[in-house]
Amino acid sequence: MTTANNTRFNAEALSWDTNPDVLLATTLAHKAYLSHLPPPPTLSTYNVLDLGCGTGLLSLALAPSVRSLTAVDAADGMIAALQSKLASPSNPIKNVHPVCTLLTDPDDPLLALDPATQTPVPNRRFDLVVSHLVLHHIPDLPPLFQTIHGCLAPGGRVMVTDFEDFGPGARQFHPEAKMDGVERHGIRREEIRRVLEEAGFVDVKVETAFEMAKKVETEPGSGVMGPEVVFPFLICEGTRR
Repeated sequence: MTTANNTRFNAEALSWDTNPDVLLATTLAHKAYLSHLPPPPTLSTYNVLDLGCGTGLLSLALAPSVRSLTAVDAADGMIAALQSKLASPSNPIKNVHPVCTLLTDPDDPLLALDPATQTPVPNRRFDLVVSHLVLHHIPDLPPLFQTIHGCLAPGGRVMVTDFEDFGPGARQFHPEAKMDGVERHGIRREEIRRVLEEAGFVDVKVETAFEMAKKVETEPGSGVMGPEVVFPFLICEGTRR
């Protein structure tokens, strides 16, 4: 992610989990992921990488269903918030490992620790890579998906969710004051399909995952939130041979 992204998300980390739109979008994404994944006997064997995990809302929701989850984010404020949750005496989840890095190398040694055993596994690979509401912050998508492809074991899957670019109205998803680090106003179906296929993924699917109503500014830049707009979210997936 860009410096603008890190600056913004570090500043928002402490209040991130109080945003009802963030909470709702994560809940809906979690349900969408589970509906596209195999049932528990298989899913419980999965080692998962959550790329752009933020404060770990999705990571902690998925963790009870999988063997292990490595949660990666480039913003140290977000990772600190997740570490605080994991360190809480009331936290029952022990299979999540938070990592603060801008991931560009599948062999990054920070990914080596197996959260389930707390032991390093050189050149560790994953059964599933997920990423939620991250793609619209990435300037150049092909390198990201090449890295994701490299992080997966043969037969592993990528599954990402973000809001759809359905035209000029998609810009309203973010208030004008929060445009720093926004690289695109949603993702386009054919573009993301092409990026996945060019990265080497097969069985590529791009479809509507859910829709979410969200209040938008009455006028761009006014800061006054008024009418609701329904934003479609896409789930985009593919398999490494």
